[in-house]
Amino acid sequence: MAVFSKRTAEQQLNAEASKVRKDDLETLLQRQEAIEAKVKSSGRLQRFGTDIKLMFSLIRDYWNGRYRAVPWKTIAAVAGALLYVMNPLDLIPDLIFGFGFLDDAGVVALCLKWVESDLHKYAAWKELSSDSK
Repeated sequence: MAVFSKRTAEQQLNAEASKVRKDDLETLLQRQEAIEAKVKSSGRLQRFGTDIKLMFSLIRDYWNGRYRAVPWKTIAAVAGALLYVMNPLDLIPDLIFGFGFLDDAGVVALCLKWVESDLHKYAAWKELSSDSK
């Protein structure tokens, strides 16, 4: 039996995403450095570092009104996953050596699967918008 299953990841991501409100985006953006530091120091989350930076960029551009070609459910899923990572006392507390970030990695991986198409579209838009500057 797996310690943290896909079903459990879905339940956690759905629970977090359903609670996300637009005001939470500002709080999340203020905690970006702390979350990225946590990701960088965690073996299980490190592999998602680039994706998490892109997720934050999407949230920031959405928050600032520069990019709105994305459904709210994508923003809520991304924010929910990042808020889950931010919480040290989630399903498997981060203090448990070897297992503490397993649930965080599972939630982020599932979120990336769910929003993959929207993230690709955003990355393409971002690339085009930076080329025109």
